[in-house]
Amino acid sequence: MTDVLSSAEFHKSSLSGPNNDCVEVAINLPGLVAVRDSKDPSGPALAFSPAQWRSFVGRVRTGAFDA
Repeated sequence: MTDVLSSAEFHKSSLSGPNNDCVEVAINLPGLVAVRDSKDPSGPALAFSPAQWRSFVGRVRTGAFDA
């Protein structure tokens, strides 16, 4: 997986705060969306299919994960 992520172009949301308490997302990989912690860019990354990522983002937007 590391070889695949070597060409990932990670981006942080423009809505992120100044403390780097964010995730970064790479959507330039064919058939893959990669997510990592902005505080540890050389650390592990999670990988999702585009459909899984769309589903997750959709649920976050609707508040499905609110406590």
